[in-house]
Amino acid sequence: MTAVTADSNPALNVTMNGLPASSRYASGGPRPPIGTINALFFDAVERFDRADALSTKVRGVWEPMSHRTILQRVRRTALGLAELGIVAQDRVAILSENRPEWLIADFACIGSAITDVPIYPTLPADQLPYLLNDSGARAIFVSTPDQAKKVASIRGEVPGLQWIIGFSATAEDGCDLTLADLEARGAAVDSAERATTFKRDALAVTPDQLVTLIYTSGTTGNPKGVMLTQDNLYSNVIATKTSLQVSTSDLALSFLPLSHIFERTGDYFLFAYGVRIAYAESIDTVPVNMSEVKPTLMMSVPRLYEKIYARVLENAVGGGALKKRIFFWAKNVGERWADEKLAGREPRGLLALQYGIAQKLVFSKLRERTGGNLRFFVSGGAPLSPEIAKFFYSAGLVILEGYGLTETSPVISTNTFEHYRLGSVGRPIPGVEVMIAPDGEILSRGPNIMRGYYNHPDATKEAIDAEAWFHTGDIGELTDGFLRITDRKKDIIVTAGGKNIAPQPIENMLKTNKYVSQAVMIGDKRKFPIVLIVPEWDQLEKWAGSQGIVWTSRAELLAMPTINAKMEKEVKSQVAGLASYETPKKIALLEHDFSVERGELTPTLKVKRRVIDKTYRPLIDGLYED
Repeated sequence: MTAVTADSNPALNVTMNGLPASSRYASGGPRPPIGTINALFFDAVERFDRADALSTKVRGVWEPMSHRTILQRVRRTALGLAELGIVAQDRVAILSENRPEWLIADFACIGSAITDVPIYPTLPADQLPYLLNDSGARAIFVSTPDQAKKVASIRGEVPGLQWIIGFSATAEDGCDLTLADLEARGAAVDSAERATTFKRDALAVTPDQLVTLIYTSGTTGNPKGVMLTQDNLYSNVIATKTSLQVSTSDLALSFLPLSHIFERTGDYFLFAYGVRIAYAESIDTVPVNMSEVKPTLMMSVPRLYEKIYARVLENAVGGGALKKRIFFWAKNVGERWADEKLAGREPRGLLALQYGIAQKLVFSKLRERTGGNLRFFVSGGAPLSPEIAKFFYSAGLVILEGYGLTETSPVISTNTFEHYRLGSVGRPIPGVEVMIAPDGEILSRGPNIMRGYYNHPDATKEAIDAEAWFHTGDIGELTDGFLRITDRKKDIIVTAGGKNIAPQPIENMLKTNKYVSQAVMIGDKRKFPIVLIVPEWDQLEKWAGSQGIVWTSRAELLAMPTINAKMEKEVKSQVAGLASYETPKKIALLEHDFSVERGELTPTLKVKRRVIDKTYRPLIDGLYED
């Protein structure tokens, strides 16, 4: 498929592939200049030189770390690696939760032209040998004793692994040395001259130098190492600056795994523009940490917004008739106010007065939950329910939804304050082009597209065609330059009757119900679709108690006809309005959440639909037999 812009071919202003050009092609404009992450790093350290560039909670107290300290620790870590004999082009893995040491190890590798290999800290030990052997990692940084023991348990299966370096793990946990030991080795050879040489060599690293191998979680087959270069990441950081308005007065709470490209490039972006970064203690402590550090911006996957929305609904519905009535009145006012704002009109008169009251009675409390200072959220990694996005927008908490993949560094498109459309993932960022293929697949190209898959030339050729278009595997639509994702190409359900169903929007619709925690639709090559539901147990158990139901286990509760009838009613009410062929005809209730450990979810919490279909095959077959 040849990429032609409307500017270069006037005929495209009329049609393209039988459709208006704007519905088949969009461009974010000129690409940013070529550059490196190393240049961004040194520029940020020298330009901002602040005492609180990073912060983390240590023994109950948030402790800051300065740019100068970061620079010194990065340099000494890099010099320490050199003392171990690890040099440019070598690979070093990082297995750690978010913390300042992650960033220090990362920048030390990048500055030395060493390719680092981030690994999700949630992965079980038996999945590590493949990643370490395939990448050829000579060393690995690990965070805690648990992570160190995980690596030590499989070390015999990874003959090329020479060093295990612990952040807070020690020799007792299986480490060869600690990060402090490594930095001490670097400090022993550090000097003003070495500092000058380190900076000179780091800035001499070329834009095409490989920075990282990020293994895609993959919903099928073994993970593949995505090769991203200095300029892949640099171009994405620079291009995103035109979309996201940040300043040195901003504070971001970082909690998504830095092993995932979304948070990692996001943190490069924050660091490059002088935004303070506070590392959350864990995903579970995010609500508490928000109230403590009072961030002005955050990046998250939709799951956080779904949980906040569910909690708000729970408080409203469970707070008595008056509180419930006030909440739904405020929600209605907020939606009407949002409709006016999104249409480019300023709400006036009675609506403006009502909105002011709704803010004081309801929405201000939601803002307090986020710390009270939040200017905006950024959402990525999976589609966000438009209903949830509109609710947050109504409350004055804008969620700027974007789109991308590991292979695209990751941002392809994003909503901005100036160009915002609910239900879309925004317009392409500068330097990036988007094309909709005849079968609906989203294609993209630009300086952010990966070099390829490590050790997988055939897979690379399949993903990137001869004209440099990357095939995303997602299905989407373009309207006025705004991109909307409808589903994954491989996830599309084709029923036995030949009907095509996009399951993700329906699953997202179901998850807005307060009784639904997780939902997975099944139905490919079947007579009709069904849905597997994991209940939101707090809500369901509370309802069961209010009905006088007695149970001794959750399995017993799910076997009760009353409970099944309740959940069926909730599901049916949530999908009312769908076409008959899209509507799940039956549901099955599951006791446990889908998990990464059982292989049902990717580390980024995407559903492995085929694994779930296989795992629960007897249950699924039973529904169709009935």
